[in-house]
Amino acid sequence: MNVSVPHSSYLGFDYVELWVGNAKQAASFYKTRLGFSLFAYQGLETGSRTWTSYALRLGEVTLVVSSALPPGNETFNAHLARHGDAVRDIAFRVTECKSTYERAIAAGAVSVHPPQEYLNAHERIILATIKTVGDTTHTFVERSGDRTTFLPGFVAVNDPDPLAHILASVGGRSLDHIGLNIPEGDLEPLVGWYERVLGFHRFFSIDDSIVHTEFSGLRSVVMADLSERVKIPLIEPASGFRKGQIEEFLEYHRGAGAQHFAIITDDILASSQALHERGVETLKVPSGYYPRLREFLQVADIKLQEDVEVLAQRVFINKI
Repeated sequence: MNVSVPHSSYLGFDYVELWVGNAKQAASFYKTRLGFSLFAYQGLETGSRTWTSYALRLGEVTLVVSSALPPGNETFNAHLARHGDAVRDIAFRVTECKSTYERAIAAGAVSVHPPQEYLNAHERIILATIKTVGDTTHTFVERSGDRTTFLPGFVAVNDPDPLAHILASVGGRSLDHIGLNIPEGDLEPLVGWYERVLGFHRFFSIDDSIVHTEFSGLRSVVMADLSERVKIPLIEPASGFRKGQIEEFLEYHRGAGAQHFAIITDDILASSQALHERGVETLKVPSGYYPRLREFLQVADIKLQEDVEVLAQRVFINKI
């Protein structure tokens, strides 16, 4: 049975939450290195005795880094011991939390917690969470009213980073996609799960005949909601190659999970330069990449907005 979710259910990503060993330290990294700004917080000072969380934004991207406060939180401790600092929750903004959750459960989703409603004088928030791959979860977030509160228990923070005025602006705009790495053989079953449970469809597919090196290959299907505001690439390694980055992630993460999230920027050159000035290490580009790119663009029906020569000068090339 294929259970479809209405076209209007998904409004986009709401937030991505990481469970980390030291939330304050992680928040500092995302502010200083990646240009996020702190806008909400929960912890002992706000009356939370169980969690400390920092909510950060870059453009419309919302990231939460959280640590458990009591030492006996078995779920958090097991997650941290198995995965290290890792994405725990990928939350979607939806128009109808209860109906989206009920359709998901009817289609076979495993519940983490059913819809819970939070009301104050200004707004109404409804939250519900289900499991997805590995130890990762999806939360449905319905918001109405003034939207002055981030999540229940959080307080707004207006404490600009004193380093912000001397660091280059990264310029991120919105969350493009979040990639989930999964073991080989799990791709098609998981594609079916996102179709059946969340009402997503196949947005784009690639296989190891397209993406491979002499060392590794992969297969991927990008899943999207009907409005294509949410995109989640599902990525599995392809056998027949040496161990590649997908298998390395699965090994070190000890199972399936979120490997990366991608942020849209209006100027990739300015963003990459700003990150470099902030001390962020980037992937190295092989020395033969741009000569091959120039040859490809001469025969391909593709118009590249950026100047290839400028790109080649601005990237950090690995000549090894």
